[in-house]
Amino acid sequence: MDTTINYKLPSKKLKHKATFMVLIAFVSVGLSIYLDFDPSLFFTEGHHIINLLGDMLPPNLEILWKKTNIYTAILETMGMAFLGSVFGGILAIIIGFLAAKNTTPAPIVRTFSKILLSFQRVTPSLVIILVFMIAVGIGPFAGMLTLVFTTVGMFGKLFSDTIEEIEPEPIEATYATGATKLQVIKYCIVPQVSPSFIANLFFSFDINLRAAIALGIFGGGGIGFELHLAMKMLRYKDALALMLFTIVLIVFFEKISDFLRNRILEKQSLK
Repeated sequence: MDTTINYKLPSKKLKHKATFMVLIAFVSVGLSIYLDFDPSLFFTEGHHIINLLGDMLPPNLEILWKKTNIYTAILETMGMAFLGSVFGGILAIIIGFLAAKNTTPAPIVRTFSKILLSFQRVTPSLVIILVFMIAVGIGPFAGMLTLVFTTVGMFGKLFSDTIEEIEPEPIEATYATGATKLQVIKYCIVPQVSPSFIANLFFSFDINLRAAIALGIFGGGGIGFELHLAMKMLRYKDALALMLFTIVLIVFFEKISDFLRNRILEKQSLK
C-alpha cells in the first residue's frame, strides 16, 4: 500500500499574491509608526469628543430661521456647485473630444489636451483656491472657479476615455456614406456618449456640492464659511445646527439629482 503524500508546490501566482500582501503589511506598519498611529488614544482621549458633543447638544436650530445670512450662504454654496458643474462640464466635454484619438487626429492637439487634463487632476483644490483668491479675491467666485478647474480635470479624462471606447463600426459606416467629421460627431458619436455624459454631469454636481462646503472653510464663502466661523467662535450649538442642515441639504439634492438623472437616461434609452 502506497502511503506517500504528494505535496503540491504553491503556484507562481499565489507566491506573487503572498509577496504583495506581505509588502502591503510592512508598508502599513511602517507608515503607522511614522505617523505615530496609536489606537489607544481613542480610549484615553475620547473624553474630548464626548465633551465636544456635550457642548454641541442640543443644536441651536433657531439659527436657521433667525439668521437670514444663513440662506444667503446656502444659495452661494448651491450656486458654486451648479456653475462649477455647468461650466466645468462644458469645458470637460470640449477638452475630452480634443483629447480622444477617434475625434482629434492631430497628435499635437491630443497631447496638449491630455497634458492639460493631467495638470488639472494632480493640482490640489487647496492650491487652486489660494491662487484664485489672490486673482479675484476671497468669496464664492473664487470657490466657483476652483470647482470649474477641478471638474474639468476630473471629468475631462473620463469623457475622453468614454469617447475612445465607443464602437468603431458605426463611425466607419457613417464615414463610408460621405459624412464629414462634424456630422460623424453629431450623429454617431454624441448619441453613444450622451447617456454617460449626462450621468456623470449630475454626479459632478453631487461632488461639487460637497466640495463647495469644504472650500468655504478656506475662503470660498457659502455655508462652509459660516460653519467654520461658528466653530472658530466656539458657538458649538450653532455649528451642530449648521452641520445637520448641511447633511439634510446634501441628501435632498442628491435624491433630486438621482431622480433627474434616471428620468433623462430612461428617455435616452427609449429613443
